[in-house]
Amino acid sequence: MRNRRLVVSAAVIVAASVGFIPGIAQAAGPAAPAQGSHGTSIPEVDLGKSGAANLKTFTSPADRTVRRALPQAKGDKAAAATAQGETQAAAGNPDLSILLNAESSTAHGLDLTTTITSAQAALGVAIEWGDGTRTDLPASGSVVLNHKHVYAELGEYTVKVTVRDIGNNAEVVNDFQIMTAGSDFTPHTPTRLLDTREGIGGSKAKVPGFGTTKVKIAGNAQIPAGVTAVALNVTVTNPATAGHIRVYGSGGPRPTTSNVNFDAGQTVPNMVIVPVGKDGYVELYNSGGGAVDLIADVTGYFTRTASSGYTPLDPARLVDSREGNGTAKGLVPGFGTFTAQMSGRGGVPAGATAVALNVTTTEPQAAGHLTVYPAGQAASSTSNLNFSAGQTIANAVIVPVSADGKINVRNGSGSGTHVIVDVVGYYSTGSTSAYMPVAPERLIDTRGDANWNSGPLQAFEYLIMPLSTRNPNITGFALNSTVTNTTDHGHLSVAPDPNSREQYENGTAGEVPVPNSSTLNWTRGKTVPNLVQASTGKNGIVDFFNWSPGSTDVIVDMFGYYDKG
Repeated sequence: MRNRRLVVSAAVIVAASVGFIPGIAQAAGPAAPAQGSHGTSIPEVDLGKSGAANLKTFTSPADRTVRRALPQAKGDKAAAATAQGETQAAAGNPDLSILLNAESSTAHGLDLTTTITSAQAALGVAIEWGDGTRTDLPASGSVVLNHKHVYAELGEYTVKVTVRDIGNNAEVVNDFQIMTAGSDFTPHTPTRLLDTREGIGGSKAKVPGFGTTKVKIAGNAQIPAGVTAVALNVTVTNPATAGHIRVYGSGGPRPTTSNVNFDAGQTVPNMVIVPVGKDGYVELYNSGGGAVDLIADVTGYFTRTASSGYTPLDPARLVDSREGNGTAKGLVPGFGTFTAQMSGRGGVPAGATAVALNVTTTEPQAAGHLTVYPAGQAASSTSNLNFSAGQTIANAVIVPVSADGKINVRNGSGSGTHVIVDVVGYYSTGSTSAYMPVAPERLIDTRGDANWNSGPLQAFEYLIMPLSTRNPNITGFALNSTVTNTTDHGHLSVAPDPNSREQYENGTAGEVPVPNSSTLNWTRGKTVPNLVQASTGKNGIVDFFNWSPGSTDVIVDMFGYYDKG
């Protein structure tokens, strides 16, 4: 039986599970709940504040108003005669004008404020939104009108407002261009943009301790100008000391969050989705005291033009070579490649342009790497995750799919390894959620911060994090999850919670099913990060499961969210 201590206003709560049965590898395994839990109370994430950089404002002052006389058709003359008494004192209405102000309030939405200055007269107002739709309404005299509009497609639009005063034979028009705030995804063939070992994308030299290197994104590898964010697989190799890498938009403040953590001598990859600076670059900061080599491979980018939106999914296992699921049963041979069907499985439809995956290798017989790429293409020189002999390690992957919905996975080791692939979402032209990059923000650090003072997650506990319980248009989050101070081997699973915030507050929440997927894997004493494209499900709550017989600290940083509004 569960034992929870819940706080009514809690936005982050820890609940317990009740048991654990390890799998062959810690990439997954069934579990049952255990006793004990602890919790805390913090405010829900303020997405308006976090996403403020995306919410642009637009204005067209009243002095841009264009005035013209109306043609005197028969209908107009009749209307003028009807309104003559009301408008006699305002003959000509010489001050009639329009001031336009707007804000891109959501990924697809616009809040428009129309301020009309007019003598007391009957007016007709027409708002043309630029997407083929319009709003018509009556008004009278000076007035402030507020309207919301949601665009089906991202992009730039011309909004035009026309005000007619038939009684005074006058018409005024004001317009301006607006841009929606969200960004759609364009898949990109995996391409290496930076390799300090080879001098690709910069000088052939390690990044020194506490040093920074820049990676050109816009205008590189056919990535267009105006790119807002980029999906990169960042790999650290040959580090002289322990440390971490911070990836952020060029010209912006250096965040306190981390993307890749490493020990001396380790090779560690991690997927990042990072805003691109106004100059078209991203920066990589080495927080360690020793020099490191850095590699960055692009798999896609985001722009404010219509392309592929995102649809998050409950995590589903599509490949497990240990079980013969999605590929042949048995170790993937050295330098071997297998093809896996993505569309038509796990909620991925035909027509998907790319998939968001978590790829795990386990029981590798020797060191190596995996490369994930679209079926039907030659394997690229990029890598998605690197491993040593005997290591179980996972990494997030965003990869384009072939026209028939398939990917290839290549084992870059000379010896066999098992491979597991979990899908967490897909991109398609029919998907409606657009990406909203934000300045990196730490949501929780169980080592102790303003939001948490309850210590590490204990064995088999899971953390309940309400992220968007009040906004159903938020469908997913781009999070970096890190475990540290790990006291035993284990893995972290991340999945949407089936219970609502109200059910937790009034004590009626039901049991939470155990995810058959993993997000990151660790051994005792290791610090391990991984990108999580977390679905908010139906209730806006995301659970973080510690499937380990030992305790661990968990750190969660937010880098963006997906908005269908």
